[in-house]
Amino acid sequence: MKNLRTFAIVDYLKEKKYCSIIELQEHFGVSSATIHRDIASLVSRDVIQKVHGGVAIQENSAARSGKKVDPSPFMERINWNRKSKLAISQRAFSYICEGDILFLDSSTTISYLADLLIGSNFSNLTIVTNSVTIIANFHRFPTHYVLISLGGSFDLQLNAFLGQTAVRELERLSISKAFISAFGVNDDDVTTNHENHASLLTKVLDMAQQKYLLADKSKFNRCGLFKLASKRSFDEIISD
Repeated sequence: MKNLRTFAIVDYLKEKKYCSIIELQEHFGVSSATIHRDIASLVSRDVIQKVHGGVAIQENSAARSGKKVDPSPFMERINWNRKSKLAISQRAFSYICEGDILFLDSSTTISYLADLLIGSNFSNLTIVTNSVTIIANFHRFPTHYVLISLGGSFDLQLNAFLGQTAVRELERLSISKAFISAFGVNDDDVTTNHENHASLLTKVLDMAQQKYLLADKSKFNRCGLFKLASKRSFDEIISD
């Protein structure tokens, strides 16, 4: 429903050119928190812009030219619990050391950690990832950092490469520290809802010398379909 509503918001703004946030909230019959999340998502993708007292269609956006708004579920999630994800990633950053070979997964939380690495100054650091976001932004990292990108089948929802090709490429590597997130942390289990995602991360956790789980409070006391590992198998669970 959220994706459909963001399309509708863009269409509404194409006609109106500008409207207040309260007007959008009343027009779509949603809460203040919901409309602000929708707006934040569209602003982050440069589709609309915030102006004094409201929002307006972005003059140079794809929406203006009639192209469809990117409905990527990953992009819809990127700003949820942003403050928590940023705080968690800052704590996780403190565990990274010179010479590490890191595995960074494709979660939105780990993307915040990757952003911190862009401004870091290690003299020797290698990043292994299946995240399309991290791969696409690697040109912004220090030029001497090494990137190993896993290939495979592209998954739109996770914005990641998965499948047996990714697993086979991973088997040839060494990982000193793995930073991952998950759908749920319940009792002693860490879980995900995606079978191919579970296969890849289970392999990562088997290989990594040290394992770190990054999970904001919304992940706790819920359970996905596929088990990744037990909580006890992680060296640290980093949360808000």
